[in-house]
Amino acid sequence: MTVTPAGAGAAVAPREFPTNRGGLCKKGWTSAELLRHGDRVTVPLRRTDGGFEQVSWEDALDDIAARLRELRAERGADSVGVFGGGGLTNEKAYQLGKFARIALGTSRIDYNGRFCMSSAAAAGNRAFGVDRGLPFPVTDLDDADTILLLGSNVAATMPPLLSHLAGARAGGGLIVVDPRRSETARLTEDGAGIHMQPAPGTDLIVLLGLTHIVLAEGLADLDYLERRTTGLDELRRSVASWWPERVQSATGVPAAQLREVARRLAGAPHTFIITGRGVEQHVDGTDTATAAINLSLVLGLPGRPGAGYGTLTGQGNGQGGREHGQKCDQLPGYRKISDPEARAHVAAVWGVDPAVLPGPGVPAMELLGMLGAEVSALLVHGSNVVVSAPDAGEVTRRLGALDLLVVCDFFVSETARLAHYVLPVTQWAEEEGTMTSLEGRVIRRRRAIDAPGEARSELWIMQELARRLDAPGVWSTDAAEVFDELARASAGGIADYSGLSHALLDTGIAAHWPFASGSTGTPHLFRDDFAHPDGRARIVAVTARSREAEQGGATTLITGRLLEHYQSGAQTRRVAELMTARPEATVQLHPATASGLGIVKDDLVQIANERGAVRARAEVTSGIRHDTVFLPFHFPGDGRANLLTDPSVDPVSAMPEFKRTRVTVSKIEEVA
Repeated sequence: MTVTPAGAGAAVAPREFPTNRGGLCKKGWTSAELLRHGDRVTVPLRRTDGGFEQVSWEDALDDIAARLRELRAERGADSVGVFGGGGLTNEKAYQLGKFARIALGTSRIDYNGRFCMSSAAAAGNRAFGVDRGLPFPVTDLDDADTILLLGSNVAATMPPLLSHLAGARAGGGLIVVDPRRSETARLTEDGAGIHMQPAPGTDLIVLLGLTHIVLAEGLADLDYLERRTTGLDELRRSVASWWPERVQSATGVPAAQLREVARRLAGAPHTFIITGRGVEQHVDGTDTATAAINLSLVLGLPGRPGAGYGTLTGQGNGQGGREHGQKCDQLPGYRKISDPEARAHVAAVWGVDPAVLPGPGVPAMELLGMLGAEVSALLVHGSNVVVSAPDAGEVTRRLGALDLLVVCDFFVSETARLAHYVLPVTQWAEEEGTMTSLEGRVIRRRRAIDAPGEARSELWIMQELARRLDAPGVWSTDAAEVFDELARASAGGIADYSGLSHALLDTGIAAHWPFASGSTGTPHLFRDDFAHPDGRARIVAVTARSREAEQGGATTLITGRLLEHYQSGAQTRRVAELMTARPEATVQLHPATASGLGIVKDDLVQIANERGAVRARAEVTSGIRHDTVFLPFHFPGDGRANLLTDPSVDPVSAMPEFKRTRVTVSKIEEVA
């Protein structure tokens, strides 16, 4: 899209682009309303006993820097934490990682992408040696015969993608795996495809069962497996016990449907397997994503022209935000902070001794669990953890125990309400920079209008704090200069941007990383080899843990998004059109479940467990399993779904268990 000045504000207009073809969802069409919204924070705010007061930038930054100095002197550098966001530009995400490591000297940095892409990233790295959401352009999906889509409701979350599914639908080849008959699952109706509706948390077993059928029926691409992979024997053993009837018993998916899907995947020349958060936001999310990769490898899809495996990102810069230093174990270019060569390379770009760089930190949930104890101060950029983090009540309590909480935001979000300082920052149409799409394409963001009031870029805020903290290195506020430094720091890394610059991107070039200096980029990964030293993909055998004992007869809560809202809703809940359409949280129940509880449409319902209780209006629909309820996670207060979700994490990716929570459901009697 393009943004043009319109009186005191701005207007959004469509722009032809390969991924969206000029289309936008409701959130995109209404996004300009937020640029001059009446709730916009336009001056620094300092908390008082009665709320907030306006202060000057000089006073705010002087006080923040002084308090950071005191805490570091008293309790060590790791007493200061940083929590970033997947919506930050590449330049700001890069500078934030640099700021944490050499201005603050802390290892305690992570970001909200840990709640989004971490399981898929971990699976991709161990299987392929690289993590890029789609290792091919989105437009490759146009020619697909068959698309297996697991755990992603793209019709609600990214509607412009639907145009790329049209070919598969036309041939009856769209296969959607979802416990709900979601908007996307309904696209399979009338002969357009197949909806597989497993019990929540059993996607791993479904994938093991599909792989069993492919191997048992001789449908595997054995030549591909021999030439391009390792680990097939272990995989055969791991899936041997998951015959279709056993999978049916564990998941509820009919054995005949499993066989139909496996044969369809193997029989189509242009097959794609795509995963999303629904299969990844579990304590076994990495293994589930790995099982999807294993199935794709057995079918010979990754790297094959007109076929492939990929995963969809969930945030505006979900791909680029995890490549350049916001993650606790990462340096720019997707390098490991524990790698001596990586440390030496990046330290040279930053102009510091590698010895001053801290080691790996801790992932998001562990970092949030340290607040008010080992971590006394937290700087938050582009996140609203009071709504978005699991076990949100405990997270809220810990934020309240901090000696210093600084939040950079456009609005006073639920997290910002707890802050000692709220610093006003620029929005997307008010700044220069770059983002990286789900297909690894680096895209320019250009300033269209001036920021309101005293709002400043985080690049400026980090420069000012770095100066006050006597930090070494160069701290530019020019996004093009920061990008050039990012390019040098990423050179030779997995996510190599060294051949890119704002000037080159301004020519309109399609720039897919890795884009090393002198290259023309890499729209298609894996055509010749994978990113492991021997060039082969790793088939990693995984096993399914028993979940029956965990359930114990309770209802299963799954969470997700609505078409009208985005993430924590801090922005979309301020758009009148979107709030009119979806003003509050509703809970979806199956008619049989609702009837058994004496609940009818629009009744007030309580969903509760040992962590908290949520209130929502009942939405009765046959599109959900009888043992499952669904809540959107965009709403605050009594509608905050993440009051209930489990903080347990995947042992590999540290992804929390968002998609499978035990709850009780009851009707709330309202007084007339």
